[in-house]
Amino acid sequence: MNESYDGYRAVDLEVRVCSASPYELVLVLFDGLLDELSRTRGHIEARHFELKGKSLEKCMNILNALNSTLDYEQGGELVHDLSRLYDYCLHRLVEISVSLSVTGIDEVIHLIGQVREGWEGVHAARR
Repeated sequence: MNESYDGYRAVDLEVRVCSASPYELVLVLFDGLLDELSRTRGHIEARHFELKGKSLEKCMNILNALNSTLDYEQGGELVHDLSRLYDYCLHRLVEISVSLSVTGIDEVIHLIGQVREGWEGVHAARR
């Protein structure tokens, strides 16, 4: 059953990416990160440590991808603030990997959720 769901998610993601604008691609990254953070939380609670490690690695890869999309030349102080926030979230995920802190995951989910909301607002304003 889980394999069927994973297959569906992969096809859904491919369709979303193929039809997305650059702004929508960033939203796809945020959504993927938030989904994976939730999965990480579940793995910690269920004590599935190998799966927790794989989920954290995916989260870190997505955060690095988000950080690499920042335009330092045109973004000003906001871009530097976002970069610092992404770095903070990466640092927290490393700590969480050892501490298994569900509270820490919740903090990162909250921070990324706020940034996603702001990005969605930027996207809506540009339409």
